[in-house]
Amino acid sequence: MLLIECPWCGPRAETEFSCGGEADIARPFDTDKLTDKEWGDYLFMRKNPRGVHREQWMHTQGCRRWFKAQRDTVSYEIQGYETFERPLLTMDSNEANAQGKAHEGKAP
Repeated sequence: MLLIECPWCGPRAETEFSCGGEADIARPFDTDKLTDKEWGDYLFMRKNPRGVHREQWMHTQGCRRWFKAQRDTVSYEIQGYETFERPLLTMDSNEANAQGKAHEGKAP
């Protein structure tokens, strides 16, 4: 059994986690323009490497958070962890100007 270290809860037994498969898979932009084969490849075709592999894991019996782990598929050694970061939301120029005016004259 693997001992997996949740970035938030610490080391726990593998039975507390669910593997979400290969990490860092980018969703195609124009899914309407994909052929059935291309869409099927995106949904189902994954790497199955011998050696170092990046995976997604969820601590299902704990904090229920997702994280990425880099694991050697031969030795099962987990070499590192990475949390998912929320992307920064961007404002259009009108929103930025409105926020700037709302904060004018106020001390930080």
